[in-house]
Amino acid sequence: MTVTLESVKEAQSRIMPHIVETPMYRVAALDEYLGCEVHLKLENMQVTGAFKYRGAINKILQLSEEEKQKGIITASSGNHGKAVAHGAGELGIKAAVVIPETAPPFKASSIAQLGAEIVYSTVTERFAVSERMAEENGYTLFHPYDDDDIMSGQGTVGLEIMAQQPSLDTVIVPTSGGGMLGGILTATKESTSAVSIFGAEPAMLPRYTRSLEHGERMTVESCRTIADALVSVQPGVRNFPVVQKYVDGMLKTEDASILKAMKMLLMEAKILAEPSAAVGLAAVLEGAYVPQRNEKVCFVISGGNVGFDQLVQLDDVSYDIR
Repeated sequence: MTVTLESVKEAQSRIMPHIVETPMYRVAALDEYLGCEVHLKLENMQVTGAFKYRGAINKILQLSEEEKQKGIITASSGNHGKAVAHGAGELGIKAAVVIPETAPPFKASSIAQLGAEIVYSTVTERFAVSERMAEENGYTLFHPYDDDDIMSGQGTVGLEIMAQQPSLDTVIVPTSGGGMLGGILTATKESTSAVSIFGAEPAMLPRYTRSLEHGERMTVESCRTIADALVSVQPGVRNFPVVQKYVDGMLKTEDASILKAMKMLLMEAKILAEPSAAVGLAAVLEGAYVPQRNEKVCFVISGGNVGFDQLVQLDDVSYDIR
């Protein structure tokens, strides 16, 4: 299987009874700060608080009865694991989640509360651990992004964006392994939409920026970033060709700008976004992308699972009007 516009549309029909069609929020209060007409796609209001539930439930709903009985496993820094745990719990399926040691404790706790088995690992070893456990126990492996069913499910965000605001000029998508970016690119670029799509990633983990520059998947050094949901060190095998074919550019941003964007969303738009969800706005604040004053820009707010310790960091953060 490969991801196509048709597979994204099929995913939308399949998952619609299980997800929230999240709002497209026009926020004029942010126009002066970002220098454009600001629209927010609020995936922080999705089931389990992040876009990840779209892909997880799309794959879960296609499991055979034998696969359901044996159980499922995934590797995740938080949001995907929570989505898999929730979907599995809804259908009475055993789930295990391999979590990197860098994941915020509150995310690990929320996964455990949903009934999933928690296994800790390093960021670089998490996928190897989940693959080994899948083989040893007969689990079905749920890769958080390098999977066609997952990517098709995430692509439904793009279908909703086009239906809710067809006159957009630009969409900026938080990016790690490339599941949501690849899905949104497929949904938009294989339709009649003329919208430009950019990915945004932490400057400390520029896996897509470097990979696109070199024309092949590159691995970057693992390091900590406040954007804890964007810690993949290499683009996905299935994701990279889609991104390489369709993306209009990649944007990088520093952690300091991400904190500014988080606080700006909270104070000016009254939107609680996790750090990883604020990278698109941070990239514009930093000047990585400079929109036109009348440009209609949609920022995908990918999740809202925020720990109190992350909110405390905003206390001394300030931001300015452009």
